[in-house]
Amino acid sequence: MYHFHRRKRVHKKLEKYPSNKRWVSFMDKLIYLVIATGLIMTIPQVCKIWIEKNASGVSIISWSTYLLLSFFWLVYGFIHKEKPIILSNILWILMYIFIILGVWLYG
Repeated sequence: MYHFHRRKRVHKKLEKYPSNKRWVSFMDKLIYLVIATGLIMTIPQVCKIWIEKNASGVSIISWSTYLLLSFFWLVYGFIHKEKPIILSNILWILMYIFIILGVWLYG
């Protein structure tokens, strides 16, 4: 399967993966830091809901929409076999579920 995927990238003149370009290779690694940063920035929201048991001002409609959109991104990541998209959206889905459950229980 790897060779088929590689042939497809050559035939469609797509960027070689992993890239020989330093900045592209750097970005391929940096995206994991971006994923972690986004998740870490959401932890205070989760803590506010679950530790303080306070979900005032948190919209269940917005977070449910984010959850739905993450499912689409997850499917997209699986279709294109993109690890960063798959990893980030699995983690985001878990985070959104915690927030939605907290809003439902304490809102």
